[in-house]
Amino acid sequence: MANTKKHLVLIDGNALVHRAYHALPPLTTKKGELVNAVYGFLLVLFKAIKDFRPDFIVATFDVPGLTFRHEKFEKYKAKRVKAPDELYNQIPKVKEILKSFSIPFFEKAGYEADDLIATIATQVPKKQILPKIETIIVTGDSDTLQLINENTKVFALRRGVKDTVLYDEAEVSKKYDGLNPGQLPDFKGLVGDASDNIPGVIGVGEKTATELIKKFGSLENIYKEIEENTEKSKEIKESLRKKLLDYKEQAVFSKELNLLKKNVDINLNLKEAVWGSFNIEKVINILKEFEFHSLISRLSELSEEKNKNKLVQLEIGGGRNILEDIEKMYQEKIFSKKIYEIEKNLVPVIEGMEKNGIKIDLERFKRLSKNLEIRIRDLEEKIYEISGMKFNINSPQQLSEILFKRLEIKNKGMKKTPGGVVSTSFSELEKIKNSHPIIKLILEYRELFKLKSGFIDTLPTMIKKDGRIHPNFHQLGTVSGRLSCSEPNLQNIPVKGDLGKEIRKAFVAEKGYKLLSFDYSQMELRVVASIADDKKMIRFFQEGKDIHRMTASQIFNVPEAKVTEKMRDFAKTLNFGVIYGISSYGFSEAAKISFEEAESFIEEYLNDFQGIAKYREEAIEKTKKLNYTETLFGRKRFLPEINSLDRTLKNAAERVAINHPCQGTAADILKMVMVKIKSQIPIADNKTKLVLQIHDELLFEVKEEEIEAVTPKIKKSMENITELKIPLKVDVKIGENWGEMESANINY
Repeated sequence: MANTKKHLVLIDGNALVHRAYHALPPLTTKKGELVNAVYGFLLVLFKAIKDFRPDFIVATFDVPGLTFRHEKFEKYKAKRVKAPDELYNQIPKVKEILKSFSIPFFEKAGYEADDLIATIATQVPKKQILPKIETIIVTGDSDTLQLINENTKVFALRRGVKDTVLYDEAEVSKKYDGLNPGQLPDFKGLVGDASDNIPGVIGVGEKTATELIKKFGSLENIYKEIEENTEKSKEIKESLRKKLLDYKEQAVFSKELNLLKKNVDINLNLKEAVWGSFNIEKVINILKEFEFHSLISRLSELSEEKNKNKLVQLEIGGGRNILEDIEKMYQEKIFSKKIYEIEKNLVPVIEGMEKNGIKIDLERFKRLSKNLEIRIRDLEEKIYEISGMKFNINSPQQLSEILFKRLEIKNKGMKKTPGGVVSTSFSELEKIKNSHPIIKLILEYRELFKLKSGFIDTLPTMIKKDGRIHPNFHQLGTVSGRLSCSEPNLQNIPVKGDLGKEIRKAFVAEKGYKLLSFDYSQMELRVVASIADDKKMIRFFQEGKDIHRMTASQIFNVPEAKVTEKMRDFAKTLNFGVIYGISSYGFSEAAKISFEEAESFIEEYLNDFQGIAKYREEAIEKTKKLNYTETLFGRKRFLPEINSLDRTLKNAAERVAINHPCQGTAADILKMVMVKIKSQIPIADNKTKLVLQIHDELLFEVKEEEIEAVTPKIKKSMENITELKIPLKVDVKIGENWGEMESANINY
């Protein structure tokens, strides 16, 4: 199975505390404690978590006292003004918060935080547990830019705590006029560093230093060629040559001071650095202690990541170590014996699916890209014509200016960004889509632009030499148990609409083969009806009724024959909403009705389907007692925040308590059937290949002469994989491509 790229956020603690202290105004608690640096530090931490979705987080700090650099150069940092005690007094508070988040931190006498960062960043690629980890260094200064490579980036604060930039090799080259990260110590060796009192070569400026290093490659090569009097060195002006020779010792010494140590005696344990294994109650309590109430409300942003990594906190192997990770997760009682066996036996199935890949029709993608380009250009012209000027439609700020100031579209009730600009997010524009013709054009433009850039122009770049793309499937990639998919993420291809269908048409079968789709029908509804033992819903399914039509008949109190399509769509939204623990407010938003109407419909629904109502109540109460919820087969999801005093966290956890047994059980069934099919049918040969698993659908590529024999076996395996109170049903379709498939006319 292909390795999954993980992300380690590596925090320069002292640099962030210093930057936050000087950037933010004094902020004190009711007790009079100054906490502005702590608050600013957390703002940056929350942003890094939101932006990079880390799997691991580690922090580093300076230790008071002299370092090895002071021993080598007594005047090192001698001109720096000592920061006030009010700053240093906040560092223990930051460490206290890091402990509450279960984020480990390193500090070592005689070394600076940057040296520890360099050591950790160097150790990461050597960790055989998981080779593909990208390190993101979060800092307030530029010293760590020298560490940047293909697996390491620097997320730096430029001004204050909100103006940030992500440096990779290209950004460093742009900033330093063509130099690469590894050449920055050479650069500092020549120009010095006034902030650290590192002298460099007196009289050599940045431009001269850059040209010298670009020409000779390194400081050592400059002096080597000068001393050997090579033809290349003769191009250096005599006055500059003299300066370089006069200050050679100082230049070499300055470079040495700037080089970060990569061999400090510390050891990174990735399992201790997994992000997400913290107690939310503990975090809330400490944030309350510092009176950071606005940050408590933002904890919900981190909740999904915490829960994701709660399940995968030991999944730091990937590839060859996935079996070991499954065994630890079993020992941690996250998995039952049943789930443990499923996951263990699924590993070769995933490996085979990734190896198989799926064939792509490149020419279809090219035609689709050209057609979309024309449509997007046409929409642009219409938008410009209505607005009366050209502007960047993809800029939220410019778009907001056009809509709400230039065109004076009413924005009452719409959300604003932290900067006070009226939001132009999809959900906000949906609220006013009928208020002005330009809104629908913008929504259509965005959808087409996203599909073109995200799929139609991207997927062809991922085609391998065999003419196929080979997505990565992540067996432990979601807290629900469902597989996730990346590089590319085919789960994001739109299901509805003509464009989604057109994209799917480009996924094709090899000559002599057909694609066969086996898709569970209304799987989660069948599961929830079984778990809840809802007699009415079970009867509807057993009678082969359209469950959404019958639901509409119940809640609207009309005969089945008089249910309109609008009523059915409404009932469908409610059916799935109830499974996901939807609130009255959430349903009012989804169904575009008033809060009072939504409340009334949900009440009517729960009166009609009393088994579902009872299940919802019991699921929440059980989870409150156990602090976790689980599937029918024993896949646990820990939810300590269900007992939180914070209403936002508590409500979110209650929704998960209702949904996880349903969605998670459906995920378990999919995995069980993938294992079973492999044992019954040789899906790794050249005749029957499992190529995709998307949601509740399995897609096979089958040799034409094998279709009659293989199809009934797969369908039977899927429908009889487990006993529920409602039989599972699988729809089978066949076609030359994924977008044009018809019901398979096969004798079952």
